[in-house]
Amino acid sequence: MNIRQIDSHSDFLAAAGSLKKAYLLLYKSGSDQSECALKSIADAQTQGELAVFAADVSHVRDIHPQYGITTVPSLLEFDNGEFRNVVKGCNGPHYYTSYFENALYAVASEGKAQKSVTVYSTPTCTWCNTLKTHLRKNGIRFHEIDVSTDQQAAEEMTRRSGQRGVPQTDIEGEMVVGFDKTRINRLLDING
Repeated sequence: MNIRQIDSHSDFLAAAGSLKKAYLLLYKSGSDQSECALKSIADAQTQGELAVFAADVSHVRDIHPQYGITTVPSLLEFDNGEFRNVVKGCNGPHYYTSYFENALYAVASEGKAQKSVTVYSTPTCTWCNTLKTHLRKNGIRFHEIDVSTDQQAAEEMTRRSGQRGVPQTDIEGEMVVGFDKTRINRLLDING
């Protein structure tokens, strides 16, 4: 994956403003966590082309205040130039691969009416990856929440389902615990 270094907020806006999807990693050179995030993102494998930019906050000081970012590394996600999401800290290459592929898939599937789907998962959960692959293969867009890094979401998931294990899938307000393929297929009108 190619990561382009940028030197200012205006440089980023000029490069990414017209793109449907863009990412910006704010990092600090010399920081172990930042070096980890840079390496993991560079090692992430994706099926499509991504616009990924990076800015070292030691030298570029006009970006993080624009988006309220107070810690690095932080990966910012933009849709059509609008700030949408932030992923903080360092995650492994598999996490970023899944994150980027889900975003690429969502862009490709835009415009199709579908039920609201949220997947609660962790980066190391094999069944979570199986579930997400199944959803992508069948054209289902979903929002993913990593409950290993979001304690409030983990508590909400447990309150709603009575279970702490992952994966869990919220389909239009109905919780499905585990990779219950038959039930998921029925709720999402997936054949097979």
